[in-house]
Amino acid sequence: MNITIIAGARPNFMKIAPIIHEIVKQQKIGVNVNYRLVHTGQHYDKNLSDTFFEELNIPKPHINLEVKSGTQAEQTGAIMVAFEKELADNPTDLVLVVGDVTSTMACTIVAKKAHIKVAHIEAGIRSGDMKMPEEINRMVTDSITDYFYTTSTLAGENLSQAGIENDRIHFVGNVMIDTLLNNITRIQQPSFWNDLQLQKNDYFVLTLHRPSNVDGERQLKELITTIVDNCKGKSIIFPVHPRTKKLLEGLELNFNNLHFVSPQGYLSFIYLVKHATAVLTDSGGITEEATILNVPCITFRDSTERPETCTLGTNILVGSNVDKITNAFTKLHAGKWQAQIPQLWDGKSSERIISSILELYA
Repeated sequence: MNITIIAGARPNFMKIAPIIHEIVKQQKIGVNVNYRLVHTGQHYDKNLSDTFFEELNIPKPHINLEVKSGTQAEQTGAIMVAFEKELADNPTDLVLVVGDVTSTMACTIVAKKAHIKVAHIEAGIRSGDMKMPEEINRMVTDSITDYFYTTSTLAGENLSQAGIENDRIHFVGNVMIDTLLNNITRIQQPSFWNDLQLQKNDYFVLTLHRPSNVDGERQLKELITTIVDNCKGKSIIFPVHPRTKKLLEGLELNFNNLHFVSPQGYLSFIYLVKHATAVLTDSGGITEEATILNVPCITFRDSTERPETCTLGTNILVGSNVDKITNAFTKLHAGKWQAQIPQLWDGKSSERIISSILELYA
């Protein structure tokens, strides 16, 4: 059988890596399964795309649609036009999409209109926040997907409540964790480590990119100031997303312990997370990695599509509420942070996914 795999943005690359490795493993034992990797080009900064293919040992994409930036509508439309031609030129049995980025939704729509089955990896997760573009992407994708592969039992329940038949829902665990566990012995100290005189477990990692946090100068400056006030002088390492960098330049954030660095490759970023005092973020995926690494995580959002990182993992939601942020840091400094590993986050999710797909197409 032939599988077309879609990757478009940074989180996608970590999710497709173990799936491709599992397909190659099956090929080596004589299983008739092939893949075509389509990179939509949604993220085009080298540190946000090409580097991940190199570090995670993923072959270069068979094609890059080179969509690049634009508004939500512009990007969605451009991906759909380009992917429609791609499917016409390269027929497939199954389109496999991952996560909740624009590429996932756009390619799902195109595939279904071409009467091609779709498998959605990380199906069923919901934040309940309709202001997030990703929430729209999840809902649209799951409304027309054929096969649903979930990271948690709650995600499966969300799909069941939406009317999806149970035999189309497959609880397989989290492919992000497959990548993390496969590469944990390969992580690399960042190039700036010695220059900033960093010490293990004695600094914070900060990432911010959600519009609710970074699209307004005032709220961004207030949030960063609150964070600095609660870090007790420890270094804060802030890999700056391109959209955030433009705002930061005019904020005059003159804090000696706040260090802006360029976006990091996967191996150096995981090194930073693993050895941090805590992770401070508004990302969803990073909360999963922090949970597995048992690193405290404070998330500047009011909701999460990954509630298991809060109920079981190391994550706590604080939004932009100063009291919640302060209380979280108080708990952190007191050493009162415990976590468990969610079910099936064991590094074998990609095996379950490919095994399931091969059974479906046997």
